[in-house]
Amino acid sequence: MSRMAKYLLYLGCLIPYRELSYEVSARRVLPELGVELLDMPDFNCCGFPIDGISHEAAVLLAARNLAIAEREGLDILTLCNGCFATLHHAKEELEEKPELRAWVNEQLAKVGLEYRGRIEVKHLVHVLLDDVGPDKIRKAVKRPLEGLVVAQHTGCHLVRPAKHMNFDDPDNPKVLKGLIELTGAKWVSYPDEGQCCGGPIIGIDRDLAVGLVADKLSRVKAAGAQALITVCPDCHFMYDFNQPLAERKLGEKIGIPV
Repeated sequence: MSRMAKYLLYLGCLIPYRELSYEVSARRVLPELGVELLDMPDFNCCGFPIDGISHEAAVLLAARNLAIAEREGLDILTLCNGCFATLHHAKEELEEKPELRAWVNEQLAKVGLEYRGRIEVKHLVHVLLDDVGPDKIRKAVKRPLEGLVVAQHTGCHLVRPAKHMNFDDPDNPKVLKGLIELTGAKWVSYPDEGQCCGGPIIGIDRDLAVGLVADKLSRVKAAGAQALITVCPDCHFMYDFNQPLAERKLGEKIGIPV
């Protein structure tokens, strides 16, 4: 990549108020790798939280973000699996359903916007792989993480549904392992790496969600990992914030940094 790639940084809702480390890391690392991040205060929620109440409203919220990016002439870079999936699915649906697109544009016209389908939405992992590339990442590492053994959790929304995402193997994800190797760290496999973090059901059945957290962290620890790597703020929140609850459920210390 000979020149700076430019993206509108889409933070979503969770990162600014609860997972600031994702934003701080992206803002410090990506410019070093030749990626310029531009802010857009006009962005709203991706729409994911209300999809179960009104799908049309969720698509409209996503479309507004896409239309704003089109107005600025820049693609979107997200740091959140859920935001990426929501914007990606909305883009697909608007391309496949002319009647929905017409209704969305009718609503967007009220605020001076129009969705034309001319921009792309990428997750941070896509940008690292496609725009930056392994060679540049390897050369940019200043303090190799040699001796550190980690496990990875890709999360659901970056790879599922597989026929729509067309990215990595949802049951046996490998892409993040390749990025881990570039830092000098060693990765270890563990059973059921593709299992959900439990985030989508925590508001319905907290005990079940914490059980999923406990189950995965136990397997990560048993595999000999010293830390768990995530690429989604919601997954990070589930394994980090809820780890004490998982320890209480298991009756033992897990102690896995996330």
